[in-house]
Order: sequence, then structure tokens, then C-alpha cells
Amino acid sequence: MASASTAPPPPANLKRIVAASLIGTTIEWYDFFLYGSAAALVFNELFFPGSDPLVGTLLSFLTYAVGFAARPLGALVFGHYGDRLGRKKLLVLSLLLMGGATFAIGLLPTHASIGAAAPVLLTVLRLVQGFALGGEWGGAVLLVSEHGDARRRGFWASWPQTGAPAGQLLATGVLSLLTAVLSDSAFGSWGWRIPFLLSGVLVGVGLWIRLSVDESPVFRQALAQAEARKAERAKDSEQPPLVSVLRHHWRDILVAMGARMAENISYYVITAFILVYATTSAGVSKQTALNAVLIGSAVHFAVIPAWGALSDRIGRRPVYLLGAVGIGLWMFPFFSLVDTGRFGSLVLAVTVGLVLHGAMYAPQAAFFSEMFATRMRYSGASIGAQFASVAAGAPAPLIATALLADYDSSTPIALYVIGAVVLTVLAVGVAKETRHRDLADVAPAADADRAPAPAPTADARVV
Repeated sequence: MASASTAPPPPANLKRIVAASLIGTTIEWYDFFLYGSAAALVFNELFFPGSDPLVGTLLSFLTYAVGFAARPLGALVFGHYGDRLGRKKLLVLSLLLMGGATFAIGLLPTHASIGAAAPVLLTVLRLVQGFALGGEWGGAVLLVSEHGDARRRGFWASWPQTGAPAGQLLATGVLSLLTAVLSDSAFGSWGWRIPFLLSGVLVGVGLWIRLSVDESPVFRQALAQAEARKAERAKDSEQPPLVSVLRHHWRDILVAMGARMAENISYYVITAFILVYATTSAGVSKQTALNAVLIGSAVHFAVIPAWGALSDRIGRRPVYLLGAVGIGLWMFPFFSLVDTGRFGSLVLAVTVGLVLHGAMYAPQAAFFSEMFATRMRYSGASIGAQFASVAAGAPAPLIATALLADYDSSTPIALYVIGAVVLTVLAVGVAKETRHRDLADVAPAADADRAPAPAPTADARVV
């Protein structure tokens, strides 16, 4: 009989699960990216007035980075309870937190109304956004990975990953439409609030779909078996998932963190910092820069499932390394194309960059899921992904903007991304290929350390 992880659920059920994860991650990334785009376009004037424009942008990106600082905490909390209580409950909570914080930003008074309290409140709401997103990613990809067919896990698990470009597409599209139909004064006065308030409607749709899916069968089976083993050994409690994952999977966490460096840094340079660079150094209008990111994000969305499917054929590592090396080679041509100031060149620069990024991002969901045992998988995948974001995505627009201010050149920024690529190539290069791993067979090392245990049985395979 096939195991829970290898026997695919009915197609309609799997598609509903994929849709629930995709829509949820799209909404969460919409909320998160909306802040990044607003930070680059208007928050410097609304919440940090009186500063030099570039300094105001730096301060705006600093509050943007604060959201990343809260993501590891979200990974720890959501990972712990997600491994104890299940994926679905925590995903509902993360969606409510993210949507509520984003909606509140749309109602926030600016510096002109309440002074210094405005950026403080903005920072607090950004922290809530980061906390929620830190718990969202791991649960969403695991819900699909643990339901899906092992032979096509890379393909199916890549669909929640498309939530990032879909969210970017939605956020950039709404902002692009508003900047096109509103004057600069109207957009800066009240128009910027519309995309944030729209989040309330999107969250309602996301909750309706997310509440309709079932808990992961692999998790339910693992929970039942863990309870049975606990009763057999007369233990009052099992080791917390966070302790277990740090004890038995610390190497995998380091690999995941290293793998994230080039992927995370390159993405925020290409999609967030580019709005600053193109408008200040290349003389491109806000509308033109937004449209270029919009087109690139649409292509990004389309290629991610294709990269995921390729990882099912040739492995997670080869596809990931292709994307990392490619993005490193593309950085200097990327900035050269943007410097031309031509719309076609800008679109080409962003699109090729995001296609190469997709080669890292697509297999990441299955790759990270396959590294960890079921009862510590939410914690392990979330910690590896989100702790890296503090050193990678969080400061990326900030560092890139500071380098531009200091050197007035794109060369240091390109070298910064290439340095991250080196770290990622080293991390993925030493990792083990996980493509053929059955999620139900990923047993924890913890059992081997315990004193005399009964002989292994079929049930002991799942943890």
C-alpha cells in the first residue's frame, strides 16, 4: 500500500489545496510587497519629511527592514505550534494578522498629522506584518508538499511560491494604476491608502478558501504515531519541535540559510531597489519603473512552475545552482540595461533577472520540506528560510541604497549580489540531493539516541 506521502490525493482535492495555499501566499506577499513599493515611492515624504530625498528613502527602507527582523520570531512561534497543532490553523492566523496590519497602515495618520508617532506606529505595524509572514511561508509550502505526489512534489510545491510574484504583480499593478490615473499630489495625499485598504477584501476571500481545506494527512499520521509512542514509553511530553530541529537538523538549517542568500538579496534588489535606482540614477519615471517590474513579475509567475517541474526531473540542486550562477553573471548587464533609461531595456533587465531568480525560488519549497522530519518540518523549514531573510532580504534595499549614495555607481551593488551568490553556491554545493526522498520516510535522528527502543516497524517511519 502506498504511504501517505506517495499516494496522491484526488486531483480536485489537491487542486483545492494548491489554490488555498497560492491565494493565501499571494495575499500575504501582496501586503508585504505593497509596503516595499510604497517605501520606495511615497513613505519617505509622508513619514520622514524634512530629510534629503535619498536619506528619507533610507529611513523608509529601514522601517521596511524591520518587517524582516520579525520574521524569525514568526518562524519560531508558528513553526512550534504548526508542528504541534497542525498547518491549517496557523495559516488562518497568519492571514488574519497580515491582513489586519496592512489594513491598519491604510488608516494610519502621517507625520504631518501626528508627528513622530506616525513612523513609530508604521514600524509597529510592519513588525506585525513580518511576524505573520514568518509563519506563513513554511505552513503554505508544507500543506502542498505533504498532500502531493512525491514524483511531482517540486511542481506542486512551486505553486505556493508563485504567490510571491503574484503578490508583487498585484501590488505593483494597483500602484501603477493609481499613479497613472491620479496626480502626484492626489496619490501622495490619499491615493496611496487605497491598496492597503483593499487588503481587507482580499483577506476575506483568502479565509473563505483556506478554511475549506483539510489538514495534511502526513502530519495527522505523524501526530497519531507520536502520541502512540509517547504512551508506550510512558512519557509525559515529547521534546519541543524547536529543540528537536536544532539538535538533529542544524546542518540542514545552515544549508537552507545559505541557499536563501542569493535568492533573497537578488529579488529585493531587482524588485524594490530598482524603483529607487531607476528613478534617481537612470532618470526613469515612477510609472515606467513600476510597469517594468509589473511585466517582469508576470513572467516570473509563469516560469516558477516550469522550474519546479524541471527539479522533479533533474533534481533540486542543479536547478538551484543554475539560478544562482545565472543571477551572478546577470548583475552587471542588469545595471547596464537599466542605465540606458529605455523602457525595453529596463523590462529585459528585470525579466531576465526574475527568470533566473525563479530557478532558485521554485525548487526551494520542495527542497527545504524534504530536509526535515514531519514533526519538526514546519519549524525547520521556517527557521532556515526566515532567519536568512534577516541577513539577506531585510537589509538588501538599505545596503544597495547606501552603496549608491556613497559611490554613485552600480558596481558595488552588483558585487554585493555576487558575494551572496558565492555563499549560496557553497551552501547548495555541499547539500544532499533530496528529490527522491519520501516525506513519510524522513525519520528523526532523535529516535536513534534514545535508549532501547522497540524494533522498527512500518509505523515508525513517520515522525
